[in-house]
Amino acid sequence: MDGLTEANLRALAGARSFERGLGYLDAVSGVDVGDTRVTATVHGTERYEAELSSDGPRGLAGACDCPYGLEGNFCKHLVALGLTVLAQGDSLPRQRKAARERAEGLDAWLSGLSKDELLALLRDQIAEDRQLRRRLELRAATARGDLPAVRARVRELLDIGPFARFGYVEYADARAYADRAGQALSALRALTGSGRAADAMVLAREAMRLLAGAVESVDDSDGRLGQIGADLADAHHDACRAARPDPEELARWLAGHVLGEADDLTDIDPLDYEDVLGEPGMTVLRKLAVEAWRGNRTGWAEKYLMERVAAAGGDVDALIAVHAADLAPNGHTHLVIARELDGAGRPDEALRWAERGIREIEDLAAVDTALIDHLSDRYTQANRLPEAVTLRRDHFGARRTLLTYRQLRAAAQAADRWQAEREEALALLRADARRRQRSRYDGPVLIDALLDDGDVDAAWRAATETGADERQWLTLADQSRVDRPADALDVYLRLAEPLTRQTGNAAYEQLVSLLLNIRDCHRHLGTPNEFTPYVTALRTAQRRKRNLLRMMDERGL
Repeated sequence: MDGLTEANLRALAGARSFERGLGYLDAVSGVDVGDTRVTATVHGTERYEAELSSDGPRGLAGACDCPYGLEGNFCKHLVALGLTVLAQGDSLPRQRKAARERAEGLDAWLSGLSKDELLALLRDQIAEDRQLRRRLELRAATARGDLPAVRARVRELLDIGPFARFGYVEYADARAYADRAGQALSALRALTGSGRAADAMVLAREAMRLLAGAVESVDDSDGRLGQIGADLADAHHDACRAARPDPEELARWLAGHVLGEADDLTDIDPLDYEDVLGEPGMTVLRKLAVEAWRGNRTGWAEKYLMERVAAAGGDVDALIAVHAADLAPNGHTHLVIARELDGAGRPDEALRWAERGIREIEDLAAVDTALIDHLSDRYTQANRLPEAVTLRRDHFGARRTLLTYRQLRAAAQAADRWQAEREEALALLRADARRRQRSRYDGPVLIDALLDDGDVDAAWRAATETGADERQWLTLADQSRVDRPADALDVYLRLAEPLTRQTGNAAYEQLVSLLLNIRDCHRHLGTPNEFTPYVTALRTAQRRKRNLLRMMDERGL
């Protein structure tokens, strides 16, 4: 198989999955080698089906029905299958050739059979394979237009009863149930394709309702049923396009569906049906949307339906009314309205809504920061720079973070007011730093702000007075190694000491980096002779950590 190498398996899986795959070599069974594909069963937490093919990146692709594999990952089971195949070595080309010959031989034999012989063969298979028989029965009922038989079979296929343990379909059985639901979907599409779109439309609606009721009792971790729900909606749409149902009846169904629980599964957008509804159907849909929204102005489904029909009609005022009836306390809805008005070419109204959002927020610390950014941009564009500064100052006062400090600085610099604003902002941060308890990982914002300003000396003084976290001390030392080597050396030694008690390559890499900085500080101080005994003692004390010593050797330590 092209691309099947240990290096490619490792590259596709990643180091962790590759290493875990080594532990599953004895769990691979039933290896079936084809011309371009290899399949097998791998026994893990459950029994999984794995397949490798030569049509992916590096000439190799894989698929597995384990949870990790269903997310599109190259899993440990595929690694185990690949390594098992590689272990067969020289026999692999011979197996592929044999598989190709078997397939060609089977095709040639089938091609030589008469119609009666083929029918006899198929009847034998039907007698032995109940699932095959049921699938073919459904296809036959669909082909002859036997709607009662198709409906009965669709209901049977969507019944969770045969798979449910104590009323719930567990993950191990969910795939089999999803496969049956997929058969129902195929039958509906076949109805439309055979000229019975009206029947397919009716059955699709029933299938959506049944599947929505069933999905709550199925472990759909891999999303198969969710996809089938979306595909059912597409099948219904296709059937409606072909059948051209009464537009007013379709509008009533769409409104009821969007407002009902089944839409959680299918996620139907009524505007997708605009070409089928036409103006008569859209008129009814708008009327139903308005009635539903007036009855429940804060309902999610009611708002969604009203928003969609308002958007379809280009009715910005109706859309604004929907949003305004349920304003979020953090100002997000005000921002949505402002953007809609901007898009409609009504910037003055948009600005008023954005300003209203700021006024109506009780706690500016909880504001949707996108609203602050939006309003600040509008002030800047209108050359209302003092108002942008005021907005950023108020936001910084409520949420004193490095980001809000930077945003205040940018606004104040644009207005040529940064010096005064900076003193007030730093005073707030100093007060915060004095009140805060010291933390190893969460130092004062004051230190970050001073470093961001490039005021390293002030940052050193603040860190000495109020404390700093390890990240801040390291940044201070890195930025001061040339000008303040003695201070930087103290920091590096202090940070290195706890790392000497840790194990693992991540800790070793950090320690080696600090050792290089310590050596550099001694060089700037003119005391390289002091570094040699320090690192010698360290190597002696850490002699059991072979990876650490190897890393030190590689860096000349």
